[in-house]
Amino acid sequence: MKIKTGDKVIVLAGRDKKTIGKVLSADPKTCKVTVEGVNVATKHQKPRKQGQDGGIIKVETPIYVSKVQLYCDKCGKGVRAGYKLVDGKKVRVCRKCGAEI
Repeated sequence: MKIKTGDKVIVLAGRDKKTIGKVLSADPKTCKVTVEGVNVATKHQKPRKQGQDGGIIKVETPIYVSKVQLYCDKCGKGVRAGYKLVDGKKVRVCRKCGAEI
């Protein structure tokens, strides 16, 4: 999985199509990512302790990694990631313009 936590991605499919957001968490085992402001669900929560408020809260739920693509600021669109060796370190780069991601 080439998408990591903290990456900027664009959504390719679903009701949040063309939305740009930051990856909050990535789970390679299930191939899902949670993106900020994407696939928001409402959750009814009971108060657990005395004095705590219950109510309806909004929660971002995970989506499949195949529905998102890395976003390149230089290109201004979703791109595939490539790898390049810089000073002995493996760095992800944009396949179109060659900028570091």
